[in-house]
Amino acid sequence: MKKRICHITTVHSANDTRIYIKECQSLSQAGYEVFLVAPKTSMASLNDSVHIEFLPKEENRFFRLIRGQWRAFKKALKIKASLYHFHDPELILMGVALKLFGKKVVYDVHEDLPRQILTKHWLPCWSRKVIAFIAESVEWMGTRFFDGIVTVTPLIQKRFPSHKTILVQNFPILGELAQSGSINYSDRSLSFAYIGGVTAIRGIREMVKALEYIEIPQVKLTLGGNFSPENLLREVKSYGGWKKVQYEGFVNRNEIAELLGEAKAGLVLFHPAPNHISAQPNKLFEYMSAGIPVIASNFPLWRQIVEGAECGLLVNPLCPKEIAEAMKWILEHPEEAEKMGQNGLKAVQNTYNWEIENEKLLALYGKLLEKGA
Repeated sequence: MKKRICHITTVHSANDTRIYIKECQSLSQAGYEVFLVAPKTSMASLNDSVHIEFLPKEENRFFRLIRGQWRAFKKALKIKASLYHFHDPELILMGVALKLFGKKVVYDVHEDLPRQILTKHWLPCWSRKVIAFIAESVEWMGTRFFDGIVTVTPLIQKRFPSHKTILVQNFPILGELAQSGSINYSDRSLSFAYIGGVTAIRGIREMVKALEYIEIPQVKLTLGGNFSPENLLREVKSYGGWKKVQYEGFVNRNEIAELLGEAKAGLVLFHPAPNHISAQPNKLFEYMSAGIPVIASNFPLWRQIVEGAECGLLVNPLCPKEIAEAMKWILEHPEEAEKMGQNGLKAVQNTYNWEIENEKLLALYGKLLEKGA
């Protein structure tokens, strides 16, 4: 009889790349019966390998924290799973409650929460350090209850008890974004790509301003993702570089593969915020897996990855002119740029891929479920 697993999120969509595409589908393929409790999402992007229990979308963060958590808890209990795996720090109380009901519980830590809080634009500046301290304390105490903790970076891993914490990095699935029918690199238009959440702290202002320094009229930047906050879109549309932007809005996985298959390079130009410097952004590895060079922020950890794989260029993310120079270098050195893209693809095939990381997750599940057998 299959072991039943339940993943829970009130923050991420039901088709989230890490939760649904990587973890839930991989666990289903490994023979588990997998349920996912998550906010309402279009069924067009979901398949039958995972049972979805939808939650209504809450009006704001407060209702999501209180009412959303209660709704998720009730649905989770009805599933009667052998193991519960939740993905949001605001569900720590729910995780503790599940433990009090005698359940096995795993907490998946996607972000360095205390450092992330320090950059939340919707929080008053004076409150951020206090809230970050409280959040770190609650997270530290809550995780003492859980059977397993899954983290996405080595730095986050160090914050939790070593005997129950594993590192499952958010690397791409082999072959997902490297399309066999993609355009030959030499035949591509003069296009650069950014895929992901479009925010100020992720460098959208600097990316668009960089285009003002590039006089080649055919150059364009393709943006795939939603702006946050929405008034940021109105602001950057006023920049001179916006006329060279092709804004696609939200794009699905197949559309991402198509966009990257047409690009000369991918941009990942996060600002040097506390939670960015030690992060390993998914998009960096997705660009590599698509076989295109990267232009990335010159952080020490990112430098190790990019220079180690010889797969791109590093710049000051706060300097539009330096970003523009890197973009021009890519266009002026097509053979070297194509080689960088191939180097990145090889690094993903050998090291930075989900297939390797998934083995760690399966090992944790096997260990925890064997204890309860």
